[in-house]
Amino acid sequence: MDRRQRDRDYRDDFALYPRADFLMRPGLVLIIILLGLPVWAAVLFDFFRPAAMREINLPEKIKGPPVASAEATTTTVTLIAVGDVMLSRAVADRMDQFGADYPFRKVASFLNEADIVFGNLETPLVDGRHIESGEMVFRSAPTAAGALRQAGFTILSLANNHTPNFGARGLLETFRHLTENEIHYVGAGENSEAANRPVFVAVKNLTFAFLAYNDPGVVPATYEAAADRPGTAFMRIDKMTATVKQAKTEADFVIVSMHAGDEYRVSPNQAQIDFARAAVTAGAELVIGHHPHVVQMVERYRGKNIFYSLGNFVFDQTAPRTKEGLAVKIIFTKTGISALSFQSVLIENLAQPRFLEASEINEMKGR
Repeated sequence: MDRRQRDRDYRDDFALYPRADFLMRPGLVLIIILLGLPVWAAVLFDFFRPAAMREINLPEKIKGPPVASAEATTTTVTLIAVGDVMLSRAVADRMDQFGADYPFRKVASFLNEADIVFGNLETPLVDGRHIESGEMVFRSAPTAAGALRQAGFTILSLANNHTPNFGARGLLETFRHLTENEIHYVGAGENSEAANRPVFVAVKNLTFAFLAYNDPGVVPATYEAAADRPGTAFMRIDKMTATVKQAKTEADFVIVSMHAGDEYRVSPNQAQIDFARAAVTAGAELVIGHHPHVVQMVERYRGKNIFYSLGNFVFDQTAPRTKEGLAVKIIFTKTGISALSFQSVLIENLAQPRFLEASEINEMKGR
């Protein structure tokens, strides 16, 4: 292509794209650069000046919503539930001899890993006479409350057949000592309304509602709280159902405890089954059972877990099965239970639980 042809092509391009022709004029380009110098100077000054001199104020209309942190969306809460805790008779003797923390020395580190630790306290914490081996009324020194807290317990069911053994005074003293040691209690109260009231425990971004009930078939009628009498909450399905439904509107998870069943039987009775399943139907996430003193079955019902009996955790009974129990560790997220595991327990020296090794568990299964 000769020079004259290229000149014609350039002229044709300028005709089609007059802005390109405009920019090709050196004088105008120089003027544009000179006019833009103040703007560039302001930009460079703002960029290089000290951070303390800069201030950024975003208008409200362009501020985005707060972004949920990874921690908030992945928060987990750990609950450990154990069986019957009895701190009287031979257990109290060993606490006097070896220290109030003696029953929990081999398990406290595990319990303290959890955010919530729940158990069934079978003993009023009140001053009184010494309880002999073989007696069926229990009492422990008030200092036991501190040992429970040090061991990791955060909430205890008092709905059972022994916490009211020392009457109104025993109950009221127990309430006071637990409260002073920052331990919640449930299933008992100064009156009927308090005994049947859910106890809410908020941990991280989750709220749990606890309820606990006593089987009227295993305790005297006078153990039920009344309008003018301290006592425990009794298992009444219609009343429990209404309370669970209401608690479900105020908490992420509802956990129901029941003190029921036939002692030393490895299978739940019909009262346990009916009550536990009604609790799940009403909205409970978990049902935790105590009283039989032996481990009973775990049932998966409507997608929820029912632990009919976790057996003993601290007790001075001597039959082989009564020295065995379960601790269950449950991991919660906002959407539900993400993990569940068990620790087998063996009670030694009539007072001190420890967790079994895998080989010991296999040996027990073989018996």
